[in-house]
Amino acid sequence: MKSSVKKKYSNFFDEAEKSLTDKSIKKAKEKASELILQIKLSELRETQGIKQSDMEHYSQPGLSRLENRRDIKISTLVNYIHDLGMELEIKAKPKNKPSQSYILYKG
Repeated sequence: MKSSVKKKYSNFFDEAEKSLTDKSIKKAKEKASELILQIKLSELRETQGIKQSDMEHYSQPGLSRLENRRDIKISTLVNYIHDLGMELEIKAKPKNKPSQSYILYKG
């Protein structure tokens, strides 16, 4: 992205943030996080070349609901990932020591 375009959007977000309440900003960030999760789940499936209708343990409407959930249980995520022929690894990292991490789940 060109620096002038980056600056234009950066200025837009800076100005927009000035006019929003803290509550509105928090709500927008939460919504953005939800959308990122939704995009990533469907992208994972698509990168594996799998259509919603090809998923064995899910109906198409059920899979669509799963990929669009606001929140997901870890056990459901594990099953979904395994059905894609992939493995899941969950790590915890201290914020002040990003090079250090602890594997909480692998499989």
